Amino acid sequence: MSTQQKKYMTITYGCQMNENDSERLSGQMKAMGLVEADQPDQADVIIINTCCVRESAERKIYGKIGDLKRLKAANPNLIIGIAGCMAQKDRDKLFKKAPHIDLVMGTHNIHQLSELLADIEKSRSKVLAVWDQAERMEPDVPTIRKNKVSAWVPITYGCNNFCSYCIVPYVRGREHSRPEGDILAEIRELGDNGFKEITLLGQNVNSYGKDCDGYPDFAGLLKAVDNIGNIARVRYMTSHPRDMNAAVIAAVRDGQKICEHFHLPVQSGSDAILAKMNRGYTTGDYRQVVGEIRAAIPHAALTTDIIVGFPGETEERFDETLEFVKTVEFDAAYTFLYSQRSGTPAADMPDQIPLAIKKERLTRLMNIQNESSLAINTRLKGQNLEVLIEGDSKNDANKMMGRTRTNKIVIWDKTGAEQIGQLADIVIETAQTWVLKGSLLRLL
Repeated sequence: MSTQQKKYMTITYGCQMNENDSERLSGQMKAMGLVEADQPDQADVIIINTCCVRESAERKIYGKIGDLKRLKAANPNLIIGIAGCMAQKDRDKLFKKAPHIDLVMGTHNIHQLSELLADIEKSRSKVLAVWDQAERMEPDVPTIRKNKVSAWVPITYGCNNFCSYCIVPYVRGREHSRPEGDILAEIRELGDNGFKEITLLGQNVNSYGKDCDGYPDFAGLLKAVDNIGNIARVRYMTSHPRDMNAAVIAAVRDGQKICEHFHLPVQSGSDAILAKMNRGYTTGDYRQVVGEIRAAIPHAALTTDIIVGFPGETEERFDETLEFVKTVEFDAAYTFLYSQRSGTPAADMPDQIPLAIKKERLTRLMNIQNESSLAINTRLKGQNLEVLIEGDSKNDANKMMGRTRTNKIVIWDKTGAEQIGQLADIVIETAQTWVLKGSLLRLL
């Protein structure tokens, strides 16, 4: 591909896995000699990495694709590519709905971008590259990390759970694990390049290794990563409550670098709704896991995801969720209105909940969760916490911000001695619902 003065832009929608895929897409284009554009009208190649978890997001993406038509008219040589989950799902529709695009590339084809762009420029014809069967990401795909302190490292691709509301298994494919050697080599290289924090990524990291003979289980992988000397912290996401086990909890408890933060999406506090969601556990099962975590690691943080207004969620069943949230006491909960996703079983279930009721319930849930978050954070006042410095506060250039091992945001007055990527000892003086504030005691 002729790359003199050529520029690229990657536009990303969706989850952390999509963000990581976009880093790999950008890395391939940079390796081809392209440089990143500041604005879409400066770009010679635009790749939109898409999400289709919610139809509202999909409509937004189609709107963005439509906006690019004017750029194509102004520059016929502009290459526009659609990648990711929506490309996987709508492979047969995209060229018809948007004739101005040049490339449709599925979730399993990310590592092919360089050759696909070369094919397009050579033939000036449209290219469809969507595999149905997942294959592992090539370990040597160039990657551009947006963050200079923390990095994502995928360990599994796909999902086998088939929750009734979720389209991910249909667009990401069945679950398969990445070889341990590739994972460890990537992390060592990241450490050599100055990264301090690693987040292991997967739709369900706890099932790592189950699909491959000879692979360690997730607890074994955590222990191996914990032994890598040139990193400071290890995180992982996301865990499925059904697969969280004593070995993983022990690995977190005994590890030196594995952060004491458990993100376990419960999705509902009603057993009837959990069964309709096909989650594979009850609230009693979930409480047992929480009890095991808190018995082993009393200071661990517990966060979750909750969907409000799932089909069949009566007022009584929603009250069960409110009571569950009150009694479990999460550090934080990421709450979502249920959104019908065509192609999933839940979309065709009876007793869909009106939007106004969903919004009213969401407000009640958030009020209860905010009380728990504030109470938990208030108990941290006066404590000295280890914080990884991430940079200036977004709202005040005179302040710094970072995160604790339990993933809480901390803000303090800048002293001038701090460097991004350093660990700092911060005494907590003020607690808010989402933020802790304090003073720098020393750099570690």
